[in-house]
Amino acid sequence: MKKKILVVDDSATIRHQLMATLGNAGFDVVEAVDGIAGAEAIEASTDIAAVICDINMPRMNGIDMVARVKSQPQHAKLAMIMLTTEGQGALLRRAKEAGAVGWIVKPFNPAQLVAVLMRVAA
Repeated sequence: MKKKILVVDDSATIRHQLMATLGNAGFDVVEAVDGIAGAEAIEASTDIAAVICDINMPRMNGIDMVARVKSQPQHAKLAMIMLTTEGQGALLRRAKEAGAVGWIVKPFNPAQLVAVLMRVAA
């Protein structure tokens, strides 16, 4: 069975790139347009294996989304990877404190991203 990956990014272009990359690698990919939609998708699902999430999004940023999801015991072990143009150490620390397990800077390397997901997706 294919592992389901949730892509959370307000950029339709990035979502499409990720969906193509991950779909070609054999993942089942679903998408959300911001942190609120991403958190709601996770909370409504029992089969998401990992999440790739942007940081800077409207309505709810990625770090707040990770913190919201990780505060729920049933999602405590869900692998959440930040994908962002931001490379600031303070943001990286905040993301890790919220529960993110990885950080990939845009533009992403497709092979690297797939390799990371193969390791962390439950």
